Amino acid sequence: MSDAPPEPGKFFLDPYMTWAKGEGIPVHLDFGHDLLALPTDRWERYDARGCFAHTHGRGDFVANYVLEVEAARKTRPVKHLYEAFFYVLSGFGSTTVWLPGGEKQTFEWGPKALFSIPLNSQYQIFNSSGRESARLSCTNDAPLAINHYHNLDFVFDNPFKFPERVGAPNKFEGEGEHSTYERTGGAATINVWETNFVHDLTSFKLYELNARGKGSRNVFFQLADGTMHAHTSEIPVGRYKKAHRHAAGTHVHAVGGEGYSLLWYDGDSDFVELPWRHGFMYTPPFWMFHQHFNTCDHPARYLACSIGSARYPFISLRRVSNEGGGSTSVKQGGRQIEYEDQDHRIHRKFLDEMAKSGVPSEMGDVFDEDFIRALPKEELTGVIDTPHLKGPAI
Repeated sequence: MSDAPPEPGKFFLDPYMTWAKGEGIPVHLDFGHDLLALPTDRWERYDARGCFAHTHGRGDFVANYVLEVEAARKTRPVKHLYEAFFYVLSGFGSTTVWLPGGEKQTFEWGPKALFSIPLNSQYQIFNSSGRESARLSCTNDAPLAINHYHNLDFVFDNPFKFPERVGAPNKFEGEGEHSTYERTGGAATINVWETNFVHDLTSFKLYELNARGKGSRNVFFQLADGTMHAHTSEIPVGRYKKAHRHAAGTHVHAVGGEGYSLLWYDGDSDFVELPWRHGFMYTPPFWMFHQHFNTCDHPARYLACSIGSARYPFISLRRVSNEGGGSTSVKQGGRQIEYEDQDHRIHRKFLDEMAKSGVPSEMGDVFDEDFIRALPKEELTGVIDTPHLKGPAI
């Protein structure tokens, strides 16, 4: 054996990060980002502006970039061998997709629309405004594709076609197919909408999912027959979701409403707090508990994108989540903290924030809120005991 150091560039390579740094646009790294405010620069690949919005919790498979198309401009046609979900942050425009049979499909979009590009299909994005830029958030599995193949020509200039990924033409028109499946043990019915395009996430029909908190509503998306997952959830006025944890790489976009999210690892004495407003995105790191709170006077919605869809779970942790692990109590081997088991400080903070916003809490059916308001600060630690709750956990 030789004691000589390894040759430079021979080990510990990260082809995805090498590509990202070589694209000539800013690479931002933080716990989360305000995607509407991130600085962009000229991106030759798209002939537009862009930046990478990387997060500490993005994991190994999924990442995000922001694409900014200036007023009255368009991108150049591009294609790639990675899946891409586009969420419209601001602006109006259209997208043209070249389908495997040679025909074109064009659809128009506005703020808070969601669409997916079928795998390796060429596409071009147009800004229909002559005065304002359009910003789109692109959550993608480029790290998976580029690190696996580590050949950029193969990823960006591959002639292979995937006609099975396209679906019916009306899936680019906001139409789709609704189906359901039952989670293990009958914990909940999951509603899935299969499409390529959603006009507006703020008005899209959602379905009850009370296992994540009373009044919670949700729908899963199966976009372009992809391996990536997306879902939209809604938090009612005066309420919040139950905390849970999962694999890394779930990119959470706040779509509507105002509030905050708390994050912590099991055993932490302090929380990480992130704001909740349209444009903000973050990814909870692997196995880090996180919890979403609505403090405004209307329901709050969010979009979550990650690896592993309902049809193709891809990783074992996603399969367990799809089967119900994400909404099963940690006491029963799941990943969710029930209301009766959460830290005193969580609900006390929520009550304080609601008082600031002037919106009444609707959680009095779960917590003895007078008791929690009266707790001295030095006692705001530990776990809430069941007697401080009203009735069973929701």
